[in-house]
Amino acid sequence: MSFFEIDALSVTFGGLRAVAEVSLSLQPGRIHGLIGPNGAGKTTLINAIMGLVPISGGRILLDNVAIQDLPPHRIAASGISRTFQHAELFADQTVLDNIISGGYAHRRSNIVQDLLGTPAKQAAERQARQDAESMLERFGLLHLRHRIAGDLSFGTLKKLDLVRALIARPRVLMLDEPVSGMNQTEALEAIVECRRIARELDVTLLIVEHNMQVIMELAETIFVLDHGEKIAEGTPAEIQANEAVIEAYLGHGSAAHA
Repeated sequence: MSFFEIDALSVTFGGLRAVAEVSLSLQPGRIHGLIGPNGAGKTTLINAIMGLVPISGGRILLDNVAIQDLPPHRIAASGISRTFQHAELFADQTVLDNIISGGYAHRRSNIVQDLLGTPAKQAAERQARQDAESMLERFGLLHLRHRIAGDLSFGTLKKLDLVRALIARPRVLMLDEPVSGMNQTEALEAIVECRRIARELDVTLLIVEHNMQVIMELAETIFVLDHGEKIAEGTPAEIQANEAVIEAYLGHGSAAHA
């Protein structure tokens, strides 16, 4: 059963249609892939889902409720989260502070309590710290909690971006090129982590990835975009055998790395 639907979504920039009536259906707790050549509209689609760019048509449905007109913070609060191709962390803050910031929407205090410094605020801060440290420990990163984020390697920052997204307790998590900049060992570790996330945390994943080996090994269902249009959908085996996909990637010179 699908619980998250993208229905004929379109995005237009200055008369250019970057996403053209794309429809996707995500199954709960499963791993989905989104692939396509550079400029296919993958990141634009994710940005549109998050409310970061305006849509020109279509709907976004969560549990059959349309959310496409909500502001970005309301979309995030509804259970939709994402990571970025280039980790968007606060470089001058500690790892722990970065992770705590990701769970702000779930703080157990309100703005009045925060301003007055009430016991509720203090309790919420303690809980936020415990939640952040627990998630860091889960990913083997607790020893870095007092390090400044800007001093860490790109691969580590990508993992921290994932942890910060997960601390928001999303129902749907969209990962934008989660293994870019990683070596083969780190990429394989990321595959294991993504599988564990989907299984243990009951998170539905939509993964944008250019590494075909990774996405074919990881995803259960793959959607393919080209020039803003969905040209194929299916299992990894079906996608690899799809003539339209092969032709599109060969035409872009990206058959091995789409």
